[in-house]
Amino acid sequence: MSRYFIELAYKGTPYCGWQYQPNGKSVQEELERAFGILLREDVRITGAGRTDAGVHALYYVAHFEASRDDLQNDISLIYKLNGILPREIAIYGIYSVPPHTNARFNAISRTYNYKIATRKNPFTIDYAYHFYRPLEVNKMNESAAILLEYNDFASFQKLPSDAKTTLCHVQNAQWIDDHNGELQFVITADRFLRNMVRAIVGTMIDIGVGKYLPEDMHRIILEKDRGMAGASAPPQGLYLVNIEYPEIPGFHSAAGKPIIKVVPSP
Repeated sequence: MSRYFIELAYKGTPYCGWQYQPNGKSVQEELERAFGILLREDVRITGAGRTDAGVHALYYVAHFEASRDDLQNDISLIYKLNGILPREIAIYGIYSVPPHTNARFNAISRTYNYKIATRKNPFTIDYAYHFYRPLEVNKMNESAAILLEYNDFASFQKLPSDAKTTLCHVQNAQWIDDHNGELQFVITADRFLRNMVRAIVGTMIDIGVGKYLPEDMHRIILEKDRGMAGASAPPQGLYLVNIEYPEIPGFHSAAGKPIIKVVPSP
């Protein structure tokens, strides 16, 4: 059996998330169906991590094994897969990687982007959280900087949880205002807890409207209690935009990584 990495993107609106769920269709399910049809064998696909229902991925990586050893950058296969897959899922590359290479456990960082539309825009209904109350972005950035001082984010974890640890190393967290009707929150960490980014965003929105002070973020984190943080922001504003790996033979990302690169403001 040969192991492969897949680079892909998906719009999460019609899906219950990346992972198989009993109550709806998932991205994982659609991919395994398409690969099974074309490769004529059962294919089990493992993703770099779970995304919740309605959450998008501008850049995602998964791995699978197949009996064929000639699928590296098979343009014909990629074309046929994209023809079978729903329009909300697109495959950009297939790469032969060493055995036991794991899309989830070999990842060294992930970057998420959360978008808020600050004025009505009919073209971003499925792609941003429409929130029209004034927000103090400077205060939200003050609270974002506090995240880098801690590594236990139990206060932002969806419960119940089967996570073995609530420790995460946040490397970057910043709000960017384009002054044209959109706010973006960019956060990079080695790992994320389930619902963590949406809970953090919801808490910082509370800070932005004056419900909490930026320094209250210290107390919220130290309490390690989900009930202390704000409500989770809606899923349609959240995007996985990048996954970083150490050097892996055969994985050179000809599709470009990430597909849409986030460049923080100076």
